[in-house]
Amino acid sequence: MELQHASPVPVLTATALVKRYGPTTALDGANLTVHRGEAVAVMGASGSGKTTLLHCIAAVIAPDSGSVRLAVDGQETELAALDEEARSQLRRTRFGFVFQNGMLLPELTAVENVGLPLMVNGQPRRAAEAAAGPWLAAMGLAGMEQRRIGQLSGGQAQRVAIARAQVTGAPVVFADEPTGALDSATSDDVMNALLYATKGQGRSLVVVTHDPRVAQRCDRVLHMSDGRIVREEEPAR
Repeated sequence: MELQHASPVPVLTATALVKRYGPTTALDGANLTVHRGEAVAVMGASGSGKTTLLHCIAAVIAPDSGSVRLAVDGQETELAALDEEARSQLRRTRFGFVFQNGMLLPELTAVENVGLPLMVNGQPRRAAEAAAGPWLAAMGLAGMEQRRIGQLSGGQAQRVAIARAQVTGAPVVFADEPTGALDSATSDDVMNALLYATKGQGRSLVVVTHDPRVAQRCDRVLHMSDGRIVREEEPAR
């Protein structure tokens, strides 16, 4: 699979992020830049601030201080200044999400799960499912559109989640331990699908992971400790 090269143009820039939960400082001046078409891995011990960083740059929560700027389609948006309603709209239209357990709805079929973000954004069900079908096919799931999530393997379910993350055309996808519950062979397949759906389409990926094999597949690896990014490296190819 040939992937597009990352652009030098920043799509997401976080500066001096601070987030506290009572006496605990989860982020302590974290800085991060993600370029268009780039895959960035974030690693660190439990409690280092990885998930809090992801939640701040993905507009899930607001930092206590600092800046998060999103630059797409010639427009720049300061995420830290948005209220919850505006952050919710941004998440629905600009960002895609892939979680360790998929966060899929078991009562829906694969095609219904993938089309759901489009329906939430106002598209009719038939149009949403028509748009979802090609993404399922791209993930190697053609013919499985009407299967419910419980009828799929763990790797297949994660590929449904990847298709769902990209069906809106989101320029940035966030993945939190997307292979954490999978064996090594299935993990490789899921990473192939995730990179195809993001870098392969010129989109950006930020992945939080404990797995060095996942990090090795990315363009850059950021290491966190005590709420800060303390080291950056480019994996050897």
